[in-house]
Amino acid sequence: MPLTQEEVIHIALLARIGVTSEEVERFREQLSNILENFQVLQKVDTTNVPATGHAIEMKNVLRPDEVLPSLPPSEVLANAPKTEEGSFRVRAVLDF
Repeated sequence: MPLTQEEVIHIALLARIGVTSEEVERFREQLSNILENFQVLQKVDTTNVPATGHAIEMKNVLRPDEVLPSLPPSEVLANAPKTEEGSFRVRAVLDF
């Protein structure tokens, strides 16, 4: 199912890319080859193949959460440039 030059120009317009006349011909050939490959794939019998969300099995690689004691506030604020009433002091970002 070869594409026409008009179809390639339409696809380029939808993708919002500018193409030269040489690129139109090159893309016409390349896109036509891709569509031919999909036609071959459509002939494959997949009735007994289960649907998958991923090609490989996904697993969580994070360690389980572990409750540990917190640092004391004085140690947390020790390297802060500015503090105020036991909190970090930062410059205002939004004016209200």
